[in-house]
Amino acid sequence: MRKTVRTVLAAAVLTAGLVATTAPATAATTQGTPYLPGVLRPSVSQSAQDAALAKYYDFWKKNFLTTKCGTGTYAVKAPDADHAFVAEGQGYGMTIAAMMGDKDPQARTVFDGILKFVKAHPSVIDKDLHAAEQDPNCKSVNGGDSATDGDLEIAYGLLIADKVWGSGGSVNYKAEALRIIKAIKRSEVNPDTKFMRLADWADSGKYINSSRSSDWMPGHLRAFEKATGDSFWGQVRARQEKAVTQLQEKYAPKTGLIPDFVVGTNATPKPAPSDFMEDHPQHFSWNACRDPWRLGVDGVTVSGSPAQGQVRKMNTWIQQATGGDPAKINQGYTLSGSKISGESGEHPCFTASFAIAAMNDPGSQAWLDKLWTRVTSWSPQADDYYGTGITVQVLIILSGNYIAV
Repeated sequence: MRKTVRTVLAAAVLTAGLVATTAPATAATTQGTPYLPGVLRPSVSQSAQDAALAKYYDFWKKNFLTTKCGTGTYAVKAPDADHAFVAEGQGYGMTIAAMMGDKDPQARTVFDGILKFVKAHPSVIDKDLHAAEQDPNCKSVNGGDSATDGDLEIAYGLLIADKVWGSGGSVNYKAEALRIIKAIKRSEVNPDTKFMRLADWADSGKYINSSRSSDWMPGHLRAFEKATGDSFWGQVRARQEKAVTQLQEKYAPKTGLIPDFVVGTNATPKPAPSDFMEDHPQHFSWNACRDPWRLGVDGVTVSGSPAQGQVRKMNTWIQQATGGDPAKINQGYTLSGSKISGESGEHPCFTASFAIAAMNDPGSQAWLDKLWTRVTSWSPQADDYYGTGITVQVLIILSGNYIAV
């Protein structure tokens, strides 16, 4: 994702205690993928977990979905981003809708509507990928090329849709997923290094051997390998798992944090220089904030996943750094654990993501419960699509409603 303006979760919007103690109409009992033995869950009742998820999901639908971009379409608005619509947001929307498919009768209509919007805005470089950004008039802008994180999520959402609804209806979700996965391999993976590129345009110059750590989604890559039968995706996953370990050992032995952007993927991966792209590319910032979540969910669903040990390092450090108080989690850190200069305050991208890391650590039940209370005590903001979309997806996992494919 290119540079995005983020909103700060101010203390004024936080309220004490657990919200949503009774379930609204959209809540339902968990029907997700069983987690591994020993994986932690919040100590509150399942009904309270489902109710909290329903509350945030309903808020997300009300505030971030629009039908303004054409008959039969839905699109996810991104008021806190550089452009009105961004690829990452559409991917989030498709994944959320598919995950909520057995709880919300409207979920499939929403999913199909977002897919229609995505297909109406192909990348100018690879037509099977999604153009990364659209303006308020729903027109692709800023070059019309792709963003890898959006395409990864769109393809994964389609695989979930196939699992939830099947592909025998008006949309063949499996075929759509395979089409996009093939394009991701063709245009968004460096064939030599086996690392995700930043986008379909990032195939030359200083970008050719670079990658965004939040695009290293082992669960997505497992799903791609399973769906296609192509061992290439296992090779990509293994290369990126190794890189996480290398980065933690060399640059963040005390924290386990990894940076937003990584260079040198053709040799030994290292943090990008400070002037690479976006704000704080060398730090654990607005992109890498998702890493404890993206890695952590693989740890709770896959036996033997390297991600489990990797996020435990992050979890141990953040507890110590905050003195066990989730309210003290800052929006951004250097890899050594210092707060980034000019970045202060709390944001769901960081706090919620760390909750998934905590699920991987059997000794962190009290800490996970504190994180649960903190996350579910936020009053979501209508101008923070990024934080709300991440919170909904984290709550899907915390409540046991996550669907692995």
